[in-house]
Amino acid sequence: MSEAVRDKALDLVSVNAGYGRTVVLEDIDLALGRGERLSIIGRNGVGKTTLLGTVMGYTTLHSGRIELAGRDISSARTYDRVRAGLGHVPQEREVFPSLSLHENLAVARRAGGWTFERVFELFPQLAARRHHKGNQLSGGEQQMLAIARALVCNPSVLLMDEPTEGLAPVIIEQLVEAMHTLRSQEGLTIILVEQHTGIALEFSERTVVMNRGRIVYDGASATLAADEPLLNSLVGVAGE
Repeated sequence: MSEAVRDKALDLVSVNAGYGRTVVLEDIDLALGRGERLSIIGRNGVGKTTLLGTVMGYTTLHSGRIELAGRDISSARTYDRVRAGLGHVPQEREVFPSLSLHENLAVARRAGGWTFERVFELFPQLAARRHHKGNQLSGGEQQMLAIARALVCNPSVLLMDEPTEGLAPVIIEQLVEAMHTLRSQEGLTIILVEQHTGIALEFSERTVVMNRGRIVYDGASATLAADEPLLNSLVGVAGE
């Protein structure tokens, strides 16, 4: 185990979880060190979003333990997990349509280094749209807002679920650039769920592949990037 993982930011131990009585995740053991970046890839429906939802407390935890910076949060409510240091960028974005962009940020803001000014530096487009309502923003702007909203919570661990899904290539480029900026932030642990395997493998040194609710690979991103047959065997079809 690396020194980074000894200083654990997030630790899932023998986690089995799902929805009601239905078990989706089986025997998940996953530890991330402080400041580590991890990509999670796999086909649709293999449990990637469920894994992030389980960390956030949205699912039924049947067994196992979830720790955040050494604190057991297995039974904690979602808002307590956010207060403890989790930030979540959901796949559906979940922007409040009737609130302005500024108000969307204000409802999530917690004290810390990520201020409104700092997220506007990361996403200059949002600064010009701060008085527009959520339903007046483009899909790309809503995604930027979802990331900005998670950041102003000032998390220690940031979970990003399919941030490039359904967006135009030019917007994806902007988001990837912003994600790489986040990657350079000392002490911020990031988990990225991403369908574009090229983006995922470039983003982090470590990648997890999931299949049927289980982790089938946990190792170097470079190994997968250099071995297309291995990637195809694990994921089924290589992403773009």
